[in-house]
Amino acid sequence: MAMVYERSNGLVDVETHYCPGCTHGVIHKLVAEVLEELNILDKSIGVCPVGCSALAYKYFNCDMHQASHGRAPAVATGVKRVHPDSIVWTYQGDGDLASIGTAEIIHAAHRGEKITAIFVNNAIYGMTGGQMAPTTLIGQKATTAPLGRTEEHSGKPLKVSEMFATIPGAAFIERTTVHNPAGIRKTKAAIKKAFQCQLEGKGFSMVEILSTCPTNWGLTPIDSLKWLEDNMIPYYPLGNFRTPEGDE
Repeated sequence: MAMVYERSNGLVDVETHYCPGCTHGVIHKLVAEVLEELNILDKSIGVCPVGCSALAYKYFNCDMHQASHGRAPAVATGVKRVHPDSIVWTYQGDGDLASIGTAEIIHAAHRGEKITAIFVNNAIYGMTGGQMAPTTLIGQKATTAPLGRTEEHSGKPLKVSEMFATIPGAAFIERTTVHNPAGIRKTKAAIKKAFQCQLEGKGFSMVEILSTCPTNWGLTPIDSLKWLEDNMIPYYPLGNFRTPEGDE
């Protein structure tokens, strides 16, 4: 019998600890497949901070380094400068990258650090209890915004990819989604381009991936996919925001 599908060698063969319906597992699969297909798994070093992303070091079959909350880009910068021939990447959530770690990620991009950031945006703090994140939508409820986020109190949700598109050191910036098969295919293609950007030494690269959090959203896994499509994509439009010169 012909083998149709098998687990990527980029993943460790263990059961994950994510909640039912969480799309972190899908994103892990895509990153692992890209690392394997580009033949860079054995020279990859991933950096994961605090939150749901902290579990990533258990699942990827490459060197992994854990960082303090928000500090993954700073750690990745040090790793890349010490090991310039390695492929160094961060795996960060929105509460991490877009909040406590904003300074680290922005300045890493400004310096044009040759690292790749996988940015998972599910519009809420996941592991820490469902608090409001910088990316939480207007009207969306959280444990720290039980009546829903308001613009008057918290301002508008932060559009990270649009902000990074203005940074000269950012060579590749794209926003994708994993809420449907078409989105998953495009996400894998974007992740591959981001790593190729690093391989070619073109500067900082980031893929922002719209993801679900059924547990903290208070929805079923299926309803979460629909909620993402109806609410997140209109505010966070999908597409490429920055491509290295000559690659257009």
